[in-house]
Amino acid sequence: MILKHLSIINYKNLSQVELNLSPKINCFVGNNGMGKTNLLDAVYYLSFCKSYTNPIDSQIINHNSDVCMIQGKYQNETDKMTEIYCGIRRRQKKQFKRDKKEYEKLSEHIGQIPLVMISPADIEIIEGGSEERRKFMDIAISQFDKEYMQSLIRYNKALQQRNALLKLDDNLIDATLLQIWEEQLVEEGELIYNKRHNFIKQFTPIFDYYYKRVSASQENVSFEYNSQLQDGSFAAMLKDNRRREMIIGHTTTGVHRDELEMLLDGYPIKKVGSQGQNKTYFVALKLAQFNYLHNAGNKTPILLLDDIFDRLDAKRVEEIVKLVSSDEFGQIFISDTNRESFDQILERIGNNHHIYSVNDGDITLING
Repeated sequence: MILKHLSIINYKNLSQVELNLSPKINCFVGNNGMGKTNLLDAVYYLSFCKSYTNPIDSQIINHNSDVCMIQGKYQNETDKMTEIYCGIRRRQKKQFKRDKKEYEKLSEHIGQIPLVMISPADIEIIEGGSEERRKFMDIAISQFDKEYMQSLIRYNKALQQRNALLKLDDNLIDATLLQIWEEQLVEEGELIYNKRHNFIKQFTPIFDYYYKRVSASQENVSFEYNSQLQDGSFAAMLKDNRRREMIIGHTTTGVHRDELEMLLDGYPIKKVGSQGQNKTYFVALKLAQFNYLHNAGNKTPILLLDDIFDRLDAKRVEEIVKLVSSDEFGQIFISDTNRESFDQILERIGNNHHIYSVNDGDITLING
């Protein structure tokens, strides 16, 4: 997919933006806080119906306005044009439309515009809690597997309903209703577990390849996927733990407790990794996600690189440049404070690029 034209009104500090974009490289340069990340975040929003950095929609609307709008015109591999529109008003349900037709469910849109974003915030995948690593798996799989995404939605609903019942006094709990929600948890949970397990099995060698390319080392990276569903019958565990979970008021058994251990030479990278190794790890993680998504979905995702060159040595930057400049990658958006980073990339890809200056929300084409 290629984003040909982008329109933004009142998205964070971006009051009004109209851009005709390069089908290959789009570079946004400016000091921190000027709006570079907001621009990339708006592109992300058009793919995922939400911000990469802020889960609260009302907070992405410019402080001086009550409405914001993002609109993108995309071209697919067969040159067909698609228009995606998002409108957000304070205290109202947001509108999301594809070719002027509003979605009944936002989940129907996920995977239509495949996209991978790499950002300094991705360090949380390594250093954050287990929910960050589950989120990584869920986003990666959901973009090409609708069955997985719908199963995840149903699982989370059943989990919420079971937890609500567990909080009631014993004499108020409807045993039949509890059984129904547990049966749904088991059905959806087993599907989620199997798909996560298969994904990690296939994804690991791809990730190892990209880590070795970026790091130019022979360090081995791997994962250890741990789930309670490995230990026996999910249904039996729910039944055995029911009395204890009634006391504490929530469900402690299931795929919502899964952990994905991220390893470097067999040790948890969050404990042994340097700053450079950690950053290389999550950059390679996302490049591998791009490759996997590209092959699984038969669409070329859009790649967003938000200020990722800081704290990487010149050799690792050069390897990333080589990778993203190859024919494997399609349209790329890059933000950085340093024009030199862009010049290294542009030397390799020729003239098919745009460079934009970003200054206090104003975006100006300066080369392209």
